[in-house]
Amino acid sequence: MNRLHRWMCRSSFWEKFLQMEMLPWALKDVDLGQDLLEVGPGPGLTTDFLRTRFQRVTALEVDPALADSLKRRMSGTNVTVIQGDATALPFEDGQFSGAVAFTMLHHVPSPTLQDRLLCEVHRILRPGGMFAGTDSVWSPGLWLIHIGDTLVPVDPRTFKSRLESVGFADIQIELGRKRFRFSARRA
Repeated sequence: MNRLHRWMCRSSFWEKFLQMEMLPWALKDVDLGQDLLEVGPGPGLTTDFLRTRFQRVTALEVDPALADSLKRRMSGTNVTVIQGDATALPFEDGQFSGAVAFTMLHHVPSPTLQDRLLCEVHRILRPGGMFAGTDSVWSPGLWLIHIGDTLVPVDPRTFKSRLESVGFADIQIELGRKRFRFSARRA
């Protein structure tokens, strides 16, 4: 992420928005169990929210500096932080009851790799496990925030078929003003 984007993702404004609006909306009526994988937590503002609501949280972050910082910050909590690539998850099949990804899919550098991430999340979920999250909808403002950054927007109109193609069922997608939320169950 570029500097502006990193600053925004750590800001008190973003933290308040996450805790008061986006995360409650994203997780409304979604049962993720108590053994949760968070894919792409970045600086961990979403992790702060999740760790108070789930028994065990494993946060997987691709950026070594962000993973190291989050690992230090989460030391002694119910959160395990691992630095790794979500397109090749270092977990056993069926290890988690639920998985989440909040506003991070558009940072995966190609649709092919995004689909690989979806396959991997499906693999690590237990049968009946839920995958939920949000992502941003393309806009000029989104593009401006990502100058010099990776931006591969996910089209919410085709996301359901992408989730189905890797084996998810009971897929729900809801379009908001600047983002969409999704949930899907491993059959």
